[in-house]
Amino acid sequence: MAGKSKPKPLNVYLYIPNIIGYLRILMNCVAFAVCFVDKKLFSLLYFVSFVCDALDGWFARKFNQASTFGAVLDMVTDRVSTACLLVILSQVYRPGLVFLSLLALDISSHWLQMYSTFLVGKTSHKDVKDSSSWLFRLYYGNRMFMGYCCVSCEVLYITLFLLARKETESLIDVLVNTATASWIYLILLALLLFGWAIKQFVNVIQMKTAADACVLYDMNKKQ
Repeated sequence: MAGKSKPKPLNVYLYIPNIIGYLRILMNCVAFAVCFVDKKLFSLLYFVSFVCDALDGWFARKFNQASTFGAVLDMVTDRVSTACLLVILSQVYRPGLVFLSLLALDISSHWLQMYSTFLVGKTSHKDVKDSSSWLFRLYYGNRMFMGYCCVSCEVLYITLFLLARKETESLIDVLVNTATASWIYLILLALLLFGWAIKQFVNVIQMKTAADACVLYDMNKKQ
């Protein structure tokens, strides 16, 4: 009996979610090319690219087109786009070290999580059901909660970029002035900051959990 034919590599490259991923990369390239020329166009393209992050996941589940390549493409696109925006914010706000530190935390925590996932044989970096942290399990286990945190984080960064009027804005001054301008702005900013803070805390938990998994793997190898 003839065995099942293996899918050609080209088929995986042309999965609908992966095509969306390529479009995201294109939109981000255009967005960052015009970011200092047209802030509104940048914000629109960046946000649409971010929204497509959820869209490609829906298509992957709908058409059974989930792939390791797609997962890696998705994460790399997310991390690189956020990193580029944080670098830009570090140049227009003082202290810029705040944004560079957030960049380092974001990259290191996700890289460690992805690496440790494959070390222990899991198929997805979002498989954290065995974690001892309830917040970590809630973050990756509840799409609505994770969506709120991610949207809050990205929208906060976009908003800060739109609010910057000169090259050396004081981050504290901009946040205070925005919050005191209107009670509506205060509520919106509070919601964004709350979601952003949770995501940063989850990043810390993720980095520690992933590091522990790597250490445990080393210990098991020596036994």
